[in-house]
Amino acid sequence: MKVMRKIIEIDEENCDGCGQCVPGCAEGALEIIDGKAKVVAEVFCDGLGACIGECPNDALTIVEREADEFDEEAVEERLAELDKEKTSDKAEMACGCPSSQMQSFISTTCEGANQPAAFASTESALAHWPVQINLIPPHAPFLKNADLLVVADCAPIAFPDFHGRFLKDKVVMMGCPKFDDAEAYIDKFTQLFSTAGVKSVTTVVMEVPCCSGMPFIVKKALENSGKDVPLTEVVISTRGKILEERLT
Repeated sequence: MKVMRKIIEIDEENCDGCGQCVPGCAEGALEIIDGKAKVVAEVFCDGLGACIGECPNDALTIVEREADEFDEEAVEERLAELDKEKTSDKAEMACGCPSSQMQSFISTTCEGANQPAAFASTESALAHWPVQINLIPPHAPFLKNADLLVVADCAPIAFPDFHGRFLKDKVVMMGCPKFDDAEAYIDKFTQLFSTAGVKSVTTVVMEVPCCSGMPFIVKKALENSGKDVPLTEVVISTRGKILEERLT
């Protein structure tokens, strides 16, 4: 049934698909579709605008127009379906696939000495496996008391000395804030920060707008967990230069 009421409107010209608004909508009305935020169905949007403050580009506004009436029962079904999808995703990731089997690596000076000379200066600083955010459980043993490095997955490709400059002596978790589930990331990092005793966090992202979602995710999770952990934010240019590095 159509009624005159307040509802969210999205300016697609301003929206860069960063996804920061999605976890801000408690009703599950927003999704990133084809690189843009969309209202999945008008019945899910209550028009209160809780998501507006999460948008860095002022792409969200509240308008009053004729729209489908807000439906609390439909929202409950929507949220139940989203929870079911998350549970299914977690079950698939825990299926015993070799890519999700946890490993810790201990490098030795002998390993470096036994490498060919051409590779001696490029020894891997990776200390564990897996590295994808979606594959690392919040209780992974290598997360305990770690200096955590949270990386947008384009950054290691762009920055030529990623291992030497950022990865050494850190635990890395990497993913894409544009294409992955930002809300699931926030939930996972909230659990991690609540239990792992992380000593510090460094985020490394690209200069492109969609990468700004990763520091937001980490900050939101720290806020949710109530933990006060030093956070350093690093921004890399598409040409592999450090544009910004600051402690927040």
